[in-house]
Amino acid sequence: MTLNVLTRNAAPATGHVRRRRLGPGRPIPYGRAIGPLLVLAVWSIASATGVLDPRLLSAPWTIFSSTGHLIATGELQEHMLASLQRALLGFLIGASAGTALAVIAGVSRIGEAVIDGPIQIKRAIPTIGLIPLLILWLGIGETFKVVIIALAALVYMYVSVHSGLTGIDHRFVELAEVQNYTRWDFLRHVVFPGALPGLFVGLRLSLTFSWLILITVEQINALSGIGYMMSQAQMYAQTDVIVVGLVVYGIFGFASDTLLRLVERRVLSWRRTLTS
Repeated sequence: MTLNVLTRNAAPATGHVRRRRLGPGRPIPYGRAIGPLLVLAVWSIASATGVLDPRLLSAPWTIFSSTGHLIATGELQEHMLASLQRALLGFLIGASAGTALAVIAGVSRIGEAVIDGPIQIKRAIPTIGLIPLLILWLGIGETFKVVIIALAALVYMYVSVHSGLTGIDHRFVELAEVQNYTRWDFLRHVVFPGALPGLFVGLRLSLTFSWLILITVEQINALSGIGYMMSQAQMYAQTDVIVVGLVVYGIFGFASDTLLRLVERRVLSWRRTLTS
């Protein structure tokens, strides 16, 4: 029925026909900055007119001043470095393990039978819910913090890569068999290229959740990190310092996601999508 409707509405083949655009159109230069700038403008107006109580949320210029003070004393850089080390180490461990497990489960029925079930069970259990058990096992030091971040990254990486692998067209597998590919050739020419879109989705999701889990674990008996700085500021009702920490977390997440988007666009330049 849909095909008949399209056929009836189609213009005649002769003559010039103006094509109607149905996609989102061309990208707006620096379009992603419009939303944050609008929020900043509303926030500034509300603070300047007294609509927003500074005890509930400090004005933007107060936060800028606090940021400058934290940078001048070196406190902000110290906490940022500690947070980056925890998040990136946990992400690298989790993403590597998740990718390896997904490849094993995606190309082997035995691997899928052994691996997929436990991963899906872990997926149904909130990572934060494992914190009490991991504290009993690992204590409350740096190892616990890195492990909890790695577990969050592992699950999202596994699900995305495994979905990409199982979605590969079976005709490519048959063609590889006809060409007498070795196992390594099959992985290199069929599996890895086919899994690349899922790999980048997994990288972006797992990195995002690494930052989210970092916010939680840095407020559990930490002595450094942005989360520790925010928890200390909470004790003294320093909303400006708390907002500085939130902004830093946001910059971490936005910058890392933007970097992965650029790499994905370059690596998958052959793929045409709605946002291309």
